[in-house]
Amino acid sequence: MSGSDMEEFETAVADVTSRHSRGENPGTRPAASSAGSVAPTAGPPGELSRRRPRRGDTGFRLLATGAGVLLLGIMAAIAVFLLLEAIPAISADRSNFLTTLGWSPDDSPSSFGIAALAFGSVLSSLLALLIGVPVAVGVALVTSHYAPRWLGGPLGYVIDLLAAVPSVIFGLWGLIYLVPAMIPLAQFLNRYLGFIPLFASDGTFGKSVLVASVVLAVMILPIVAAVSREVFGQTPRDHIEAAYAIGATKWEMVRTAILPYGRSGMVSATVLGFGRAIGETIAVALVLSANYQISFRILEPGGNTIAANIANTYGEAGATGRGALIASGLILFAITLIVNFAARAIVKRGVAR
Repeated sequence: MSGSDMEEFETAVADVTSRHSRGENPGTRPAASSAGSVAPTAGPPGELSRRRPRRGDTGFRLLATGAGVLLLGIMAAIAVFLLLEAIPAISADRSNFLTTLGWSPDDSPSSFGIAALAFGSVLSSLLALLIGVPVAVGVALVTSHYAPRWLGGPLGYVIDLLAAVPSVIFGLWGLIYLVPAMIPLAQFLNRYLGFIPLFASDGTFGKSVLVASVVLAVMILPIVAAVSREVFGQTPRDHIEAAYAIGATKWEMVRTAILPYGRSGMVSATVLGFGRAIGETIAVALVLSANYQISFRILEPGGNTIAANIANTYGEAGATGRGALIASGLILFAITLIVNFAARAIVKRGVAR
């Protein structure tokens, strides 16, 4: 290479390096004007858009901000409505609303409490998550990474169709088929695991928290599976190929690449499933023998939830009774918010790590 060629090469390298440091595309050359001079180059591509926001961007930003503010306003309005409607009934209550087990708001004097209802709501929803979430995650993995495309797509559609089944259908299925079908299982659990308080029983089986939890697990299955499947499908291909490159098996790839990437999505799906389960009314009301007691024995007839109690007693409730039911709805609203905030904290903590 001659001296002139070397100088041209060094000049070109310096020009590319300078343009790269200024944020320009090194692969393009500056345009020459008609007079042979080099036209001034523009700054970084986003600088002009930052100086002059487009009308579409401004409109979309205002629309998105307005939607968020509207949503917060609706939630605040719901909370204020529940609070205003519940205060008269809680003031008339002659017992502790948070710790009393009974429910007699229209008696004189009025006496009712949310303790047994809140306990039953949380217990049945947690059991439903314990049963349904592992199945839903497994279905999501099968439809997204294990089954061939010709099978995974239709199978995912069939699972999603469960979300279109009305709640009363699930309730009738649980009442007519599941309640008698679960009696042998309840007897088996009581015989061999009866030393655990959860499976203890006096020998009476039928409508129980276990049956309600199974019905709720089937109802939350499509929600959790759909969200998890979408998250698993967005796993970067580089992560999957990197796991295979170091000799990982299929399960090791799933455990080290897909599940960690989809952790936040699985948490969000679980929260959605919990909200679906804890707010269910008709299906739970049909498969529970309503009472107002706190018991960990999930095989025995009994149990009650806030939503099922509203469905069962609203038609016969008086003025104070309707206010008491609205007060119980306020507690359900608060439980849902607490669970959502806790899930957000878990997701944020996982992302921070």
